[in-house]
Formats: sequence, C-alpha cells, structure tokens
Amino acid sequence: MMTISQSLQQFYIENNFSSDGGKNDDYFDLKFKLFTIKIPNSQFRKDVIYLHDIQHILYNCDTSWRGEAFIAGWEIGTKMWKHFPIGMISLWAMGFSLLNYPKEVFKGYKTGINSIGIIDLKLDKKAILKLSITELKKIIKKEKTKKLNWFSFLFWCLISEIIFLFPFLILAIFLINIF
Repeated sequence: MMTISQSLQQFYIENNFSSDGGKNDDYFDLKFKLFTIKIPNSQFRKDVIYLHDIQHILYNCDTSWRGEAFIAGWEIGTKMWKHFPIGMISLWAMGFSLLNYPKEVFKGYKTGINSIGIIDLKLDKKAILKLSITELKKIIKKEKTKKLNWFSFLFWCLISEIIFLFPFLILAIFLINIF
C-alpha cells in the first residue's frame, strides 16, 4: 500500500510538477484555455499546497479546471473558507469553476460536507505523509452523514461569484469613471 508521500511524488511526476509540488517556486501558473497568468507563490500557499495536492489524489481529480472545480467545491464544503487567506483562493476557484463546471463543483461540495478538511485534522505534515490513501479517507470521513442544505450551497455559490467577479467590478468602475 502506497503512502501519501509516495502518491504525492507520483502525482508530481505525472503532472510535470517539481518534486516539492512547487512549494519552493517563486511563482505558479494559473492556466486558462487561451492564456496563463504567473502569480507570486505566497507563503500561505506554500504552506498548504501539499494538502491541496493530496485532495487531488484522494478523489482522483486531475489538475484541469474540471478537477479543480471538484476540489474547490470540496474545500468549501469542508469549511476551508474559515482558513483565511487560503480560503479566499478556494472561494475564487469555486466562483470561476461554477461558470465552467457547475456539476463538478456541486459533486465536490456534496462530498465535502461529509468530510473533515485535511487542514482541520491537526496532524503535522510528517504524520499525514506516512498515512495510506485508505487510512486518510477513513480519518476524514464524518461519522454522521449530512444531507445537502440547498440554502448553504447557494449561499456559498453567491459568495464565490462575488469574490470571483470583484476584480472585474473594480475594473468596470474604473473604466466608467475614466470615460
């Protein structure tokens, strides 16, 4: 049985990522269909990127926007939004993903409400990396299954769209004021 550490290394190789998942890179690429944006790799992102990558492994999600849509929904379902500022990135990704892969966001959210976020386990990195995928799945599964609360899901959809669209709103206001 492979450990999370071994699975991460395989994931990094399969996705052409550096062996540390990009933790030590100064920038990371945010890829879209027609262009790529190079974004500074902040310390808070460096500290948790391995957790995000583990989520891809746990749910067999690729690194396309379809896979990111599931992961964004899952992260918000597990209440990752309470971990500022990384939660803002999850909300932004959910907002963008709702426009492209709403079914994947929904599936991820539904899975997330019945999971404990890896970030909330209070396990250090070494302990997490020693676990197998099966062991980690058991640890994060909530004992009591929650039913989907549509009001809560739609609330987070609205919040994520506001966060995603906020920069465009600022730009529009700026352009209106210029002209």
